[in-house]
Amino acid sequence: MRDVFLQIAGVVAIAVALIHAVLSETKLFPHVTVTPPRLQLLVRLVWHCSTVAWIAGGALLIATPYFESQTARHWIVATMAANYLFATLVNAWATRGRHFGWVLLGAVSAFAIAGY
Repeated sequence: MRDVFLQIAGVVAIAVALIHAVLSETKLFPHVTVTPPRLQLLVRLVWHCSTVAWIAGGALLIATPYFESQTARHWIVATMAANYLFATLVNAWATRGRHFGWVLLGAVSAFAIAGY
C-alpha cells in the first residue's frame, strides 16, 4: 500500500504542476506587464521552474517503488515531502488560505509521507 501512496503522490504532483502552468499562462500572464519588455520571457521561464521541479518530483515519487535501494527511497521521499510541505506552507501563508493550491500541495506531502 505504501507504493500506491507514493504513486498517487506523484500523479497528484504532476497534475498540480500542469494546472499551475496552464492557469498562469491563461489567467495570470495576460494581465502582467513586465518592464523592460525584453525580460518578459525571462519572468515566464523563471515562473515555470517550479512547474518543471514539481513534474520531476512527481516522476521520482512514481518511480521510487521500483528502486531496490531503501536508502534511495528514504531520501527521495523525505526530500520530496519536505519540498511539497514547504510549498504548501508558503502558498497557504502568502494567499491567506484563499488559493486551492496549498490543499493540493498538502495532499502530495500527505501521500508521500504515508508512502514512506
